[in-house]
Amino acid sequence: MTRDVATLAARLSQLVQVATVTPPDGEALTPETEEVFSRFRALLLQLYPRLFSTAEVTPVGRAGLLLRLAGTGAGAGATALGPVLLMAHQDVVPAPSEGWEASGWTHPPFAGAVEDGEAGLTVYGRGTLDDKGALLVLLEAVEDLLVEGWRPHHDLYLELGGDEESDGPSAVAAIAELQRRGVEPVLVVDEGGAVTTGIIPGLTRQVAVVGVAEKGVVNLELIVSADPRKPAHSSTPPRRSPTAALGRAMAALERHPHPALLDDIAVRMFAELAPFLPGPLRLLLARADRLRPLLARAFPYVGAELAAMVRTTTAATMLRGSSAPNVLAATATAVVNMRVATSSTVADAVRHVEKVVRRAVGSSLTVEVRVLEGHEPTPVSPFDDRWDAVTTAVSAAYPDALTVPYTMLGASDARHAARIAQAVYRFSPLFMSAAQRASVHGVDERVTADSLARGVRFHRALLTGTI
Repeated sequence: MTRDVATLAARLSQLVQVATVTPPDGEALTPETEEVFSRFRALLLQLYPRLFSTAEVTPVGRAGLLLRLAGTGAGAGATALGPVLLMAHQDVVPAPSEGWEASGWTHPPFAGAVEDGEAGLTVYGRGTLDDKGALLVLLEAVEDLLVEGWRPHHDLYLELGGDEESDGPSAVAAIAELQRRGVEPVLVVDEGGAVTTGIIPGLTRQVAVVGVAEKGVVNLELIVSADPRKPAHSSTPPRRSPTAALGRAMAALERHPHPALLDDIAVRMFAELAPFLPGPLRLLLARADRLRPLLARAFPYVGAELAAMVRTTTAATMLRGSSAPNVLAATATAVVNMRVATSSTVADAVRHVEKVVRRAVGSSLTVEVRVLEGHEPTPVSPFDDRWDAVTTAVSAAYPDALTVPYTMLGASDARHAARIAQAVYRFSPLFMSAAQRASVHGVDERVTADSLARGVRFHRALLTGTI
């Protein structure tokens, strides 16, 4: 009883109109935020009555939900041979409620506007791609199957995070609950890669990129301080001040990035794409394994995505110095966000930053590099029958797409699931053009209704083929 594309678009529009902006890091929900998430949960219950009346529902964390559909234990031929965990999140990043036109939005970010244009029926709004579109297609598939009489052979868990955009404490709580119950999922699927085009020049086929690993995440605080026994006034500035020294340190980090390395995941991805590329590029990427050093050196000059693929990245995101225009800062600080390559570790990444920063600042000022939080890169998920189940489901929804592995560059709730599960795959079963990918956390985030229908088809194939 899969719904038509117009109904899917209308339902996603309803979800977008509830502005479930992610709660601030580490803070309890305000009454206003609680009310928003309560309205969103009520909407989910209204849209998916069979699922929520059948499942055992457990609130987790600040705004998350953990659903369990008990397995029947009957039947045979299942691929997963154990419990399956499927993940999506309810929360979204902020977007302007006023002045949205000046910000470049075509429609108000939380209006859930549905427009019939060149790409077909399209839903505009914050969260359409990240991650309410993926949430919708997951719940639609499960609801439809339950109504049709389907029941999972093994337990099926759905984790609907409430704060993925603020480091995922709801997902952490859900994973802790599964650990308490002794549940070890044999297969996990969460948001991540998508179906897209144009990832490599000359490649005309659609490609479904499925994350088999995830880079680590580290937030560092860099603190540069002057000797407090040597006060200075802005009218007589010292030769080296903390603020200027911090600026030199940030510039040095850009000039001296982390070492580049082409890992096994990237080699496999390029080897699988190579047969579909034009001549010279096909020959080059087909030999990626033997050309690792050359490609690792070349990629950073091609584009930001390829640069991030081959190394740990470093980005200064927050700066703080003086409190007034005519006051010299005794201490200047910067927060640096790093995404740690699977070939590295948090410790290696921090050591590189310390070395570069101390050399740039010099010995006349004090430098402290403080780790605020950090997660190691996840292990690589296996290429076994569970990988095959995901690729088969992709083919059911996008028969013309090539499915290849990649390392997810951003962070997702899936990294927490990797603590209890070996096979964790990161894939949003939605088509995203280059412009759509750029709209995630940006302006005019949007998804086509055809893509939603294909996403439902993906999850139906995955569920009926695995559990």
